[in-house]
Amino acid sequence: MLKKMENTTWDNGKEERKKWWSEKRLKYNLGLIISGFLAFIAYSLVVQYVIPPAPDVEITLFTIIFQGIAYLIMMGIANVFYNIGQFSEKIIKPKNVDGFRKWTFNIGFWISCFLPFSIPIILLVYYL
Repeated sequence: MLKKMENTTWDNGKEERKKWWSEKRLKYNLGLIISGFLAFIAYSLVVQYVIPPAPDVEITLFTIIFQGIAYLIMMGIANVFYNIGQFSEKIIKPKNVDGFRKWTFNIGFWISCFLPFSIPIILLVYYL
């Protein structure tokens, strides 16, 4: 009877890659939650103190809930993009896997955490 040959090196690399990226997902999501909260505070301050008073610009319980739900949806989309790190590692096959993982994660993490601040920054620049 013939035994099926398995490529254990490929399977180990795949599992190791999946495990490493899965372990970093909590840090990524906590970063998104904290940056989203801080960006909303920045947005509130810009609306309150920088933007000229306007009847169509206000922060109410409804707008807070609406923006919170919208941000959760955006976090879901961000988590889909989070998988690009794992896929890029598979495609690029870097020689220094650990360095590549750390670099890719950090770039993606900081860009993702900066994005929520883009709206308050744009408003601040526009009205100053």
